[in-house]
Amino acid sequence: MDPTRSILLTDLYQLTMLQAYFAEGMEEPAAFELFARALPRDRGFYVAAGLEQLIELLEQARFTSEELDWLRGTGRFRSDFVDWLADWRFTGDVDALPEGTVCFPDEPLVRVVAPIPEAQLVESRLINIVHFQTLIASKAARSVLAAPGRLLVDFGMRRAHGAEAALYAARASYIAGFAGSSTVLADMRWGIPSFGTMAHSFIEAHARESDAFEQFARAQPGNVVLLVDTYDTEAGAETVAAIAPRLAEAGIRIKAVRLDSGDLAEHARRVRAILDGAGLPSVGIFASGGLDEHDLAELVAHGAPVDGFGVGTRLDTSADAPYLDCAYKIQEYAGLPRRKRSEGKASWPGRKQVYRHRDDTGRFAGDRLTLASDPAEGEPLLVPAMRAGRRVGPAEGLDAIRARCADQLAHLPEGVKRLRDPEPYPVEVSRSLHALATEIDRRPH
Repeated sequence: MDPTRSILLTDLYQLTMLQAYFAEGMEEPAAFELFARALPRDRGFYVAAGLEQLIELLEQARFTSEELDWLRGTGRFRSDFVDWLADWRFTGDVDALPEGTVCFPDEPLVRVVAPIPEAQLVESRLINIVHFQTLIASKAARSVLAAPGRLLVDFGMRRAHGAEAALYAARASYIAGFAGSSTVLADMRWGIPSFGTMAHSFIEAHARESDAFEQFARAQPGNVVLLVDTYDTEAGAETVAAIAPRLAEAGIRIKAVRLDSGDLAEHARRVRAILDGAGLPSVGIFASGGLDEHDLAELVAHGAPVDGFGVGTRLDTSADAPYLDCAYKIQEYAGLPRRKRSEGKASWPGRKQVYRHRDDTGRFAGDRLTLASDPAEGEPLLVPAMRAGRRVGPAEGLDAIRARCADQLAHLPEGVKRLRDPEPYPVEVSRSLHALATEIDRRPH
């Protein structure tokens, strides 16, 4: 069994609360919303992602006989409660920001409305899926903005925090505008283009660097990208120039060389001169090696002749901001709005909607957070994703999601997109929402 599909991939307190709900007969509809409280340092926006995997999970979630037997055997749960779990299904509604939508703190990414035992149980995995892909898509979008027009490839699988994280990082970065990933399964599962070159070990396994280059090229004639920095970067480029005529006679074209260490800008300039001097202006230069959006921006600003980048560890772990301060909170139960008031963690009550305004040029000018029952001018961002436990339409293709993300990034104010000290994007909280919060705060608790 795939452990990521198990409904027991959750926090224990979800099950203990469910047993208490069961004992009390609490099954009225509840509205929960997933949102982020604040942006990490130097971040100006989020990119919503992960909704498709959430929908797949909610449609399939159920307890297996093996899981029910294990729950009985723990001694923690009543037998009648475990029997009740055998029929547990998600039958609720989901509204969400379409994947690829740019969003900001306090704005719901996902709203779940379902009987409280259903809305509660899905909390942990819902956050797990949507939080991670949103985290990586938001990070990847910064590289896209830092290196416009350059080929960007996700290289982070080997250092991602587990198999699912590696796969989801490939998907999230592709949504944000990366050209593809080195993760092969992402190609098989979602059609995300897979990219690969060669490792230093391949070079070292051969007696001579030139032998390694030539044998690799003949084995992969349609995708010849040669790693030139195993011993000496410029000498490696000279070797490429020397073997290029022989390969050309065999109809094999060298697509690019890859740089993976040292001063990438200076090496790129020297390698470009070597290749051009050998009559190889069509051979591209691809760079990798611990890069993030700040490195990309610096290389681009200094005019480094690099055509593409492999971005790995710092992307797939979101090294500078490895988590988002997000929460999934109950906003309504049994028809009454609810509000958390904990110090520093207060939430806005009720089911909410976000309306986006644009200026005369089409650029985003500000959002309004308001009650779903209090429509405002602008574009409503949350849309139906599931009704009565089923998706409302076919799964959206990744090409459409990528196009949405590109359009959203293009219409963000330039100051909000800055990598350092971005301008705050205006999100107005409506009067009706303020009034409801004040009303709830006056109630006895």
